[in-house]
Amino acid sequence: MEFLFDFIKIFLITFRDVVPIIALIICFQLFVLRQQVPNLRSLIIGGVYVVIGLAMFLAGLEKALFPLGKIMANQLSDPMFIYGSSETVAAADWTAYGWIYLFAAMIGFATTIAEPSLIAVAYKASEVSAGTINQLGLRITVAIGVAFGISLGTFRIVTGTPLYMYILAGYLIVVIQTMFAPKSIIPLAYDSGGVTTSTVTVPIVAALGIGLATTVPGRNPALDGFGLIAFASLFPIITVMGYAKFMQWFAGRRTAIRKEEDNAL
Repeated sequence: MEFLFDFIKIFLITFRDVVPIIALIICFQLFVLRQQVPNLRSLIIGGVYVVIGLAMFLAGLEKALFPLGKIMANQLSDPMFIYGSSETVAAADWTAYGWIYLFAAMIGFATTIAEPSLIAVAYKASEVSAGTINQLGLRITVAIGVAFGISLGTFRIVTGTPLYMYILAGYLIVVIQTMFAPKSIIPLAYDSGGVTTSTVTVPIVAALGIGLATTVPGRNPALDGFGLIAFASLFPIITVMGYAKFMQWFAGRRTAIRKEEDNAL
């Protein structure tokens, strides 16, 4: 019964959040465009499915994935697991947290691949590019960026180094890449960085950061537990533009080789 009450509460909150969006679209359709809403019955049924699906999805995150991320962070950073002793150490040794870095990378990759917003962006990117941009390839590229970013973010939490140093260095790389990357891929790269911080990634990554900062000696959850989301948004931009630049170079290289072969013949 407790789960049922929690689900009803989540459903009502989701309904409250979705209704203004639907109302705004309908008002523009009726009063600004002055046209009837096409397929109104299908849209209403689809809207109901969206609300129910989002409510079930959020309930699953709250009851399963969010606690799981925190539990894994606590267990992997427990002194008994790392040092074989329950004694509290005075300072954290970053080399002892290899399992945390690996788990962060794997959870970042997995959550990004499953991120609904990224799937939607990849689908639309493939559609408007007439298949030139591969859906799975884009999702994997973004997921690699998130995996590396979250792993580096956990390293920052363990070492206690300032967050702004990583962010400044990362965006400096983004600025340089933007100057040389193919112009057609730049907007998609920036959007890919934004859509990763959505319903699947945020709860697990936030739980991981807070759980890790709570367990690592000398870390403050309020100061060190947050910031992983920034890494998850930043590094996909770098990987997507880097992948686009590499593919541009690779395509140019293949063209040059073919020309040399034709000239030799």
